[in-house]
Amino acid sequence: MAGLRLLRARRFRGGIESRHICFASFPLRGVTRIRARVRCESVPDITLLPIGGVARLERMPEEPVQELIIAVAGPLVNVVIALGLFIAGGSQALLNPSSVEGGGLIAQLLTINIMLVLFNLLPAFPMDGGRVLRALLATRLSYARATQVAATVGQGFAFVFGFIGLLWNPFLLFIALFVYIGASQEAALAQMRDVSRRFPVSSAMVREFRTLSEDASLQEAVDALLATSQHDFPVVGDTGNVAGLLTRQDLIAALRKNDPALRVGDVMRRDIPTVTTGTRFEDAFRIMQECNCPAVPVLDRMKRLVGLLTPENVTELMMVQSAMPRRRVL
Repeated sequence: MAGLRLLRARRFRGGIESRHICFASFPLRGVTRIRARVRCESVPDITLLPIGGVARLERMPEEPVQELIIAVAGPLVNVVIALGLFIAGGSQALLNPSSVEGGGLIAQLLTINIMLVLFNLLPAFPMDGGRVLRALLATRLSYARATQVAATVGQGFAFVFGFIGLLWNPFLLFIALFVYIGASQEAALAQMRDVSRRFPVSSAMVREFRTLSEDASLQEAVDALLATSQHDFPVVGDTGNVAGLLTRQDLIAALRKNDPALRVGDVMRRDIPTVTTGTRFEDAFRIMQECNCPAVPVLDRMKRLVGLLTPENVTELMMVQSAMPRRRVL
């Protein structure tokens, strides 16, 4: 009985150790991607998920060669780890785990890394294999079209993962959801970038909007919020220049303080960038993403406020362009 308990304890400890070491290999994959991205874009952070590490990039590369290198860099780390484990005794451990001290753990890690390589190289976009597929397609098709094809293939794999998950392993349901949502978002983002390249900001900005002054009361801001469909209000100074932006979220937070002395100028955001009417939609959209702004004021050549750009404008422009077949990207 004591021997059985000891065996179970060793198996449990070995399982925990293998999971920890396997999960620790995910940052290595992310670091490899970062090094591959040094000549392209910066990587603000890496999110560790049960199926691997996801590096958040400021902007995805659109050169097929660059994306191909980045996509292959992640699985290559698992190949190196698997090779090291194989040299360290994994080959003997796979044949006879009890013949090598700690061979069971080495065999588990070797198997896990081999499975990770094979799994991540499946053409299930947005996983590594799917990005390899998009990079190869992008050598013959436009970036938007290549993304749409890769996303469709990825969504197909998501349905396969989901079906297998229902019959065999419920964890595959989570992977299927991740792949399907990720593929849909990537396809929408690629289409958005493609549309935004062909139009200036003036083609889709809001031209009819309300503004607030810095010394306006919060009650005036509430009245403007309720009287219009506008959520964010440009705040102008005494000279008519843009001083900031009052968002609905900031307004609600200020109302909760129950301070009648607060003015719009006290709660508005002052670090809001501006764009001009001639700015490309793509550049304006990137500015909105970088500053995490709900809206961006639009100025004319005389630096006068003439419009407001919101994410709804981007969505509506995409809907309009999608309804015009002659302008679709082939």
